[in-house]
Amino acid sequence: MIKEEHEVAVLGAPQSSAPMPTTVINIPTEISVPDHIVWSLFNTVFLNWCCPGFVAFAYSVKSRDRKMVGDVTGAQSYASTAKSLNIWALVLGLFLTTGFIVLLGYAALNFYQIVMIST
Repeated sequence: MIKEEHEVAVLGAPQSSAPMPTTVINIPTEISVPDHIVWSLFNTVFLNWCCPGFVAFAYSVKSRDRKMVGDVTGAQSYASTAKSLNIWALVLGLFLTTGFIVLLGYAALNFYQIVMIST
């Protein structure tokens, strides 16, 4: 974490040879909270079999809103939920897409065999 130090001289201090009193202000940098909005959008558009991608997208938007307001703990909570939903959406989407492709290939093979037998 980068800490910035700024010195501010006290105005109106007497002009003497003694060292000037200074004030150090530490400005905390903004904590980065990933909101996973791009991942959620991908899951919503491409892998949205049972709607966990859409729900993850809603939580990602809530996380981004909380981050803009300055509520870091709320943003982290929503981001954690969005991440979990994105993982489930990805796994479920890949599993169901692969299963659908295998089932479609199996059905096409059976259809081809039925057509070949009947001719």
